[in-house]
Amino acid sequence: MGRDCPFCAIVAGESKAEVVYENDRCLAFRDISPQAPRHVLIVPKEHIPSIDQVEDPTLWISIMAAVREVVNRISPDSGYRLVVNCGEDAGQTVPHLHVHLLSGRPMGWPPG
Repeated sequence: MGRDCPFCAIVAGESKAEVVYENDRCLAFRDISPQAPRHVLIVPKEHIPSIDQVEDPTLWISIMAAVREVVNRISPDSGYRLVVNCGEDAGQTVPHLHVHLLSGRPMGWPPG
């Protein structure tokens, strides 16, 4: 577990979150500062600081399985966007790998 990591505290049950889905390797919960009408974060239960530090590629299978379950539960209108930020310059504010699932509004392109 990451020291002082807010996502590790949620995974451990030490901090509250509105959990949407959980599997053996991931937890999905609503973002406390949503950027879309439906904004869910999918995090690995293991503390992994960023996408650059994923050593087991099968983790992505668990994350994408969680994405699929969350999508089925939140029923996006006509689509959704997945975002993974890596590093401060990309907008990663919590050093724990997480996937943003955003839906409920039109998404512009290019992002950022």
